[in-house]
Parts: sequence; C-alpha cells; structure tokens
Amino acid sequence: MTTLHWVGLLLLAVVAGAVVPFQSAINANLGRGLGHPLWATLASLLVSIVVLLPVIVALRLPLPSLAFITKAPLWMWAGGAFGVCFISLALILLPKLGASGFIALAMAGQIIASLLLDHFGLFGLMERHLTAPRLIGALMLIAGVVLIQFSAAPSKALAAA
Repeated sequence: MTTLHWVGLLLLAVVAGAVVPFQSAINANLGRGLGHPLWATLASLLVSIVVLLPVIVALRLPLPSLAFITKAPLWMWAGGAFGVCFISLALILLPKLGASGFIALAMAGQIIASLLLDHFGLFGLMERHLTAPRLIGALMLIAGVVLIQFSAAPSKALAAA
C-alpha cells in the first residue's frame, strides 16, 4: 500500500467521524419536529435505504448469496440493531450533552470497545493485543474526552435556569 493510498484511507476515516455530529444534530432536530426520537431514527434509516438503493443499482452489484443469508450466524445481523441504538441515543443525548460532549463520550465508548475487539480478535478481526503504549494512548484520548465534556462553560441560558 502506497503512502498516498494510506493517507487517503486515514482522511476518509476522519470524514466518517466528522459526519457523525452533523447526523446527530440534524436528527435531534428532526426528532423534536416529529414528536419523538424514535420517529427520527426510523426516518433516518428510511432515508438511508432511499439513498443507498440507487447506489447499489448504479454500481450493478450482484444480489447477495441466498446460501450465505440462510447460514450466516445470528450475530452478523446485529449491526442494524447497533445502528438503531446509536442513532436513538444520539437523538436523546446530544441536545442534553451538546455535540462535543456527546461525541466525546461516544468516542470514549468506541475506544474502550475497540480495544476489546482488537485484543480478543472478536468477529473475525485480527488480534492486536492491548500493550502498554496502546493503553496509554487510549487513556490519553479518554482524558481528552473528560476535558472536552467537563471544561465547557455553562451557557447563559443554563445559568439562568
């Protein structure tokens, strides 16, 4: 893999992370407008289908293997449930914690879960054992999360309440 290719992948990962607070903030407003966060979760997932289907058709992707679908372990289908969990919790918590607070705390959870997934090689991932430098890096990231969440000055609206 060339350095340029590697840098491109890193930038795409940053973009993937950058869209999350936008998605969460927009969906939080949608949830308020629709009357409940779960309606916004459903709307978000339906829009995902409407956006994704034309892309699948345009790329002329073959249909998935029916044999795989019938034999796949149940845990492989849990991703959608995790998506619903994340979207719904983002809709509920982002207005209360703020965008930076919610994303920082969500990142802390992602760091901890990622270290466990890597360490044990779960779900077919390559094992990457938890070493002292990896643990120190994770703790430094989580310390940054704590600073982001708890160093924010309260807004005037909250101070007056």
